[in-house]
Amino acid sequence: MNNRQYQIILVDDHTLFRNGLRILLNNQQEYTICAEAANGEEFLELLDKQRPDLVLLDIDMPVMDGIEAANRALKKYPELKIITLSMYGEEDYYYKMVDAGVKGFLLKNSDINEVKAAMQTVLEGGSYFSSELLQNLVSSLRSKSQQHEKQNVLSERETEILILICQGFSNQEIADQLFISKRTVDKHRSNILEKSESKNTAQLVMYAIKNQLVEI
Repeated sequence: MNNRQYQIILVDDHTLFRNGLRILLNNQQEYTICAEAANGEEFLELLDKQRPDLVLLDIDMPVMDGIEAANRALKKYPELKIITLSMYGEEDYYYKMVDAGVKGFLLKNSDINEVKAAMQTVLEGGSYFSSELLQNLVSSLRSKSQQHEKQNVLSERETEILILICQGFSNQEIADQLFISKRTVDKHRSNILEKSESKNTAQLVMYAIKNQLVEI
């Protein structure tokens, strides 16, 4: 971690929640809340004035919810990094948020250490899923897919690489572990994205869970 201070926009319609999270993050030297919004519309107006390093975005808000706000924001600013703040029972929204390009998912009852871990992972270019959220998602997807056969279209090698991707390994680390070149891994990863109709790592994780290729 470097010595810079990351600028965070916090978007949530509950004032008490924003106040609490702001106090927690402002006590961390590396982060500061540079702006706040109570709904998606206010958030989009903020983006016309400043570009944060990271956005913490609630899903369920009045005026404009987090799904529409994320879609609009990421269409205009594709490099924007967003972590979704979620409650239990909102699993049906995850695919929509992943499709929009959201990089992380956190439960609102997460402790400050997990919040920091999620933020740092996403700031460094990765994707982050709360373990509790993943467990809920796995249960939800399995219950919905019990009547359907697996639809995995990947080869054995591609499946092996996908599992390693889900475990957080970089392409170079995967190459070293499988004793193949990074260029070969890059090609496999490209094929995996195409075959699974995924656009990013978060969608690959969803694909792996849906097809029961990983266990949580």
